[in-house]
Amino acid sequence: MEKEDVLRQIINEVSPASTTSIGAIQALTSFRELSKGEVFIKIKEQDHFEYFILKGVVRSFLLNPDGEEVTISFYQEYSVLSPHITRTVNNISNLNFQALTDVEIGFFNAHEFLQLMIDDIGTRDFANAVLKNELIRKVEKEIGLASLTAMERLIKFRDEFPGLENYVSHQAVASYLGITNISLSRLRGKISRG
Repeated sequence: MEKEDVLRQIINEVSPASTTSIGAIQALTSFRELSKGEVFIKIKEQDHFEYFILKGVVRSFLLNPDGEEVTISFYQEYSVLSPHITRTVNNISNLNFQALTDVEIGFFNAHEFLQLMIDDIGTRDFANAVLKNELIRKVEKEIGLASLTAMERLIKFRDEFPGLENYVSHQAVASYLGITNISLSRLRGKISRG
């Protein structure tokens, strides 16, 4: 599938848009390939872009006070990264973003996109849907961390990200679930034994 077709599909899955709105977003978009392991947005560094994930898997992460990586979110292909407004302060990133597989991204300047939102209601509707989805996802994760058992969180993770734990590091999955790698291994064993 052509990059522009993937972009159109992503936009329409988030919020159906007119050909004009999609064309305007496509006109802003450039494409780039990332290698597995590449950190393409770094905490405390400038970032001026919005991103689409066309192919592959990305995670956002931080380092805890002990220097251990803690995964905040996963983004699979055919999705939109957290909006610029939620992951930056004064264009400085508050998270790291890493390609967990080989990844292809589409990206465009966030300030140009803001102007497009002002000029085009279809683009504005798309952007608002992205922001709303991000908020819902974050709240659901917070509620899950506070109210579900580790086993329930793993089951929910598998429903939300089918098969993902089989091709990204278990450390990334465990930290996302708020558990240790050893706990994740034990839970996986319990589930496989039935």
